[in-house]
Amino acid sequence: MAFDIDMIKAVYSRMAERVNKAREVVGKPLTLSEKILYNHLWDGITTKSFVRGKDYVDFAPDRIACQDATAQMALLQFMQAGKNKVAVPTTVHCDHLIQAKEGAAVDLKHANSVSSEVFNFLESVSNKYGIGFWKPGAGIIHQVVLENYAFPGGMMIGTDSHTVNAGGLGMVAIGVGGADAVDVMAGMAWELKFPKLIGVKLTGKLSGWTAPKDVILKVAEILTVKGGTGAIVEYFGPGATAMSCTGKGTICNMGAEIGATTSTFGYDDSMERYLRATDRSDVADAANEVKSYLTADPEVYANPEHYFDQVIEINLSELSPLLNGPFTPDLSTPVGSEMTEKANTNDWPIKVEWGLIGSCTNSSYEDLSRASSIAQQALDKGLKTKAEFGINPGSEQVRYTAERDGILEVFEKLDAKIFTNACGPCIGQWARYSDPKNAPKNSIVHSFNRNFAKRADGNPNTHAFVASPEITAAIAIAGRLDFNPLTDALINENGEEVFLDEPTGWELPPKGFEVKDNGYLEPVEDGSGVQVIVADNSERLQLLTPFVPIGDTIGGAKLLIKAFGKCTTDHISMAGPWLRFRGHLDNISNNTLIGAVNAFNKKTNFVKNQLTGEYGGVPDVQREYKKAGIKTIVVGDHNYGEGSSREHAAMQPRHLGVAAVIVKSFARIHETNLKKQGMLGLTFANENDYDLIQEDDTFNFLDLNEFAPEKQLTLEIVHSNGSKDVIKLNHSYNDAQIAWYKEGSALNLIKKQNAQ
Repeated sequence: MAFDIDMIKAVYSRMAERVNKAREVVGKPLTLSEKILYNHLWDGITTKSFVRGKDYVDFAPDRIACQDATAQMALLQFMQAGKNKVAVPTTVHCDHLIQAKEGAAVDLKHANSVSSEVFNFLESVSNKYGIGFWKPGAGIIHQVVLENYAFPGGMMIGTDSHTVNAGGLGMVAIGVGGADAVDVMAGMAWELKFPKLIGVKLTGKLSGWTAPKDVILKVAEILTVKGGTGAIVEYFGPGATAMSCTGKGTICNMGAEIGATTSTFGYDDSMERYLRATDRSDVADAANEVKSYLTADPEVYANPEHYFDQVIEINLSELSPLLNGPFTPDLSTPVGSEMTEKANTNDWPIKVEWGLIGSCTNSSYEDLSRASSIAQQALDKGLKTKAEFGINPGSEQVRYTAERDGILEVFEKLDAKIFTNACGPCIGQWARYSDPKNAPKNSIVHSFNRNFAKRADGNPNTHAFVASPEITAAIAIAGRLDFNPLTDALINENGEEVFLDEPTGWELPPKGFEVKDNGYLEPVEDGSGVQVIVADNSERLQLLTPFVPIGDTIGGAKLLIKAFGKCTTDHISMAGPWLRFRGHLDNISNNTLIGAVNAFNKKTNFVKNQLTGEYGGVPDVQREYKKAGIKTIVVGDHNYGEGSSREHAAMQPRHLGVAAVIVKSFARIHETNLKKQGMLGLTFANENDYDLIQEDDTFNFLDLNEFAPEKQLTLEIVHSNGSKDVIKLNHSYNDAQIAWYKEGSALNLIKKQNAQ
């Protein structure tokens, strides 16, 4: 029996009327993405055809999912919204605060000890406001959502960029900042610029060593880390329908790495099989009644170039296993000779020290079973793993079933560490080194989604490569980055040459899924008597104080930092050990922009304090400016804020007194997060004006009092020698978002409206 089956049936019951009307208004057949979007309009049945990439549209998502690191700030904000209960089904999943070190049992016990205050807060606040709570160890949010909550044709938002994983079950599932989630929890509309559409036609069929992971690794190569920005990627074709549901989830999951709003697939037999295998036959039966509405109209897939803004075609029969990296998920290389050549040319370490399988991207039963088939061959053929091996199951249901079926035992016989059902190394929660900053240069291979510098283990010298679970297992056994399992032999313990055969596995467990305790806690019906306690002296949690509006006059502002090159949310607000402060805004603000490279000296966390002329850490210098009542700006390059959805990357600069972030271009979620927190997120009208910014500059906004949609702002740059430059800045604020700015934040406006 599915969670929220009545809600799901309600979504389906209105679908025909709304989609039929949308088709009439748009005047042509509809993609799946358009059907879902038009069925979830806040105003109901549409009366207009929205312009992709231009029109801001209000939507009514069906549900919300939050992970523990982001849920803290989201729920601290919701507590200020003046509501007694969440307006839509919402869940919290404790998966980010569990550090991988010794193994599942020890690591989980340690997490429950050191983070008990946070877990207790999340459990109590969930209970109070009608939120479903998944305990530490229950699993990784996106795998748990796929197993329990995702449904074809639905719309979900989640406070994690990889919420998009649910597209594997035909949803439009979108990663957002916590403030966006608070809007929907409070019963308000959720705003999104109507996305552009990218169609990816998959022909042929995956076979041999090639896996669904290789599809998205190839798409990342084609589109790069920002090529999907502002777009939904919709996959279709015979290669798509031949793929498993969890394989589809893997592809959608890593859509976050190309900047896509989300990715999705049309409802098909593999999704129905997965729904029934995960005890949701009622959802499958309901979906089958509206099946034609849960995929694109036939004309769309027959002539995709007429209906998508961009079309990509990939022949799966010709696709080879890939390794993407290091330091960026879009640098793609086929295994074998090409990798050998690149590694030697770029001085990448050939020896591989770790192979890691799991994360929200590749932790399904199918993933583990296929990887274990490679591990079993190592046992059968007398091979020892040359690299260390780590496994993160996606959920307690997956873990329990895999253990029952002997899959985990195979890994354990190769001395693999079975970590907790949690994110672990994927998000920097990995106690690999006692001193990560001074750790040696090395290579690792993993089936995760991101591989930015320091992402997994805090070591800037770790070269992380992304691959399928099967390839990860093979390379861990070989211990070499240049190993090609399709052609290369290995030498076993007897000195014999042996080859690895193609991986095998099960789409779904032959004996069905099984679990004793899935880790779920249902909230009480009436939470009015539940107490949520935050200690005044807590280092982990801090009640929020509303932001004060920045105002319509900004003069004499100083430059905090001009960031050079890639500046992700990991650079702006690091994860790893800093995750422990995600519920305490002032404490976590001590990591603000410490990973960003200063364009003037190419150092991190070392910027000039214009008040003293001395150099110091970014947060320290910014606190001096705040103390002096001086506003500051941050300047950045392209795709500023790519990566995680973490709103802390916007809240921390706001808390410390940064007034504006001016860049060449933004990642979608981060730009929205800045707007939600009442800041200015602006782009250079002329990208070359980035070069005008000097270290001692002072800034004056000349016409901020005329802030209006589609109207450029004028910035005066005063250099230390007295010379000036006047430049134009673009923005994408609409009237509602300008109202957030004027009130100090979107939350301030919500609270004001609820009080009326």
